[in-house]
Amino acid sequence: MQKERYLTKNIVEDLQSKMVFIGGARQVGKTTLAKEIVAKELNNSQYFNWDYPPDRKKIKALELPGEDSLLIFDEIHKYNKWKTTIKGIYDVHKDKYKIIVTGSAKMNIFRKGGDSLQGRYHYYNLHPFSLSEMTNAKNVIIPMSELSINTQNNIESFESLFKFGGFPEMLLKESTRGLRRWHNEKLERLFREDIRDVENIRDIGSMKLLGDMLPNKVGSPLSINSIREDLEVSHRAVTNWLDILELFYYHFRIFPFHSNKIRSLKKDAKLYLTDWSEIEDEGIRFENLIASHLFKFVEYIKQSEGDKISLNYLRNVDKKEIDFLVSVDNKPWFAVEAKHSDTNVSANMNYFKERLNIPFVYQVIRKSNVDILKDNVRIISADKFLNNLI
Repeated sequence: MQKERYLTKNIVEDLQSKMVFIGGARQVGKTTLAKEIVAKELNNSQYFNWDYPPDRKKIKALELPGEDSLLIFDEIHKYNKWKTTIKGIYDVHKDKYKIIVTGSAKMNIFRKGGDSLQGRYHYYNLHPFSLSEMTNAKNVIIPMSELSINTQNNIESFESLFKFGGFPEMLLKESTRGLRRWHNEKLERLFREDIRDVENIRDIGSMKLLGDMLPNKVGSPLSINSIREDLEVSHRAVTNWLDILELFYYHFRIFPFHSNKIRSLKKDAKLYLTDWSEIEDEGIRFENLIASHLFKFVEYIKQSEGDKISLNYLRNVDKKEIDFLVSVDNKPWFAVEAKHSDTNVSANMNYFKERLNIPFVYQVIRKSNVDILKDNVRIISADKFLNNLI
């Protein structure tokens, strides 16, 4: 697995004119990206960690290096004056210093508040490793054009990713025992440290139960009423807890694509976990892995290129459904159906393809060495298809 991360080039380019903020899930590799990868692309750098008392003292005293440098501020969002501090350094010294701010998902919450830093930074959400990042594929993506599928198969890398997830530590160790322990510790830290530091949750026990339930809710339309009844809490409480967990990158949601041409549903999101390795059922885990790759693909294009690109799913009132649709400016680009092993074309694929005029349709399966065109649908192995994304 390459040490280079998919955002490195974009961050180095953006630092020439603005600050860069890097958010994302705990342990996804934000600090490593800034401190060990991006910093090596520049001449000088200095790292400040708010959790380290000597660094905290330097930040408060504005004790900065004398030479032109890259300044990396980690966890500084825990400082209640962090925005004012960063804004002041940038406004006064932007010709001298390049600035990266990294931190846990909490930074995303603070960023969405009254933003005095607006116009001074670019924001990136660092995603877990994907197959193309593991293989260091250099794909050229042209929105609304067919994906350039190469002939390479990557079954070993895919199976490692499928089992251990895309978080660097577990992907490198490939330890089943270590993965179980990591899951338990990760969830405990999420509730004990991250969420409690920011949100006043009176019923943290019920919120933890919600977290336990979500891996079993993956891939199906999410019924908040059903969850509310199971937890015996209010609809408002469940909605609030789901929003908080999403802000901390525990999960993400995609919504139905709306079009009168297919009498589409207008609500009922589908939920997927950032760490698909938590999911026991292999079929559902496979769908989540595909969802995560497409979500990363869409967010990268949106954040780096500024395109209005979206990830949705297709479902109409007759319950015909396709797992994923990627669209640009609300125009369908390509659709993806995730099938664990079925190479028969889903009956819904051509239904939606014709009515929405979807240019490209893929049925992605786990089995390797498959790439055939059948009924205008390309049936292709996941290890081949995913290697052509981001």
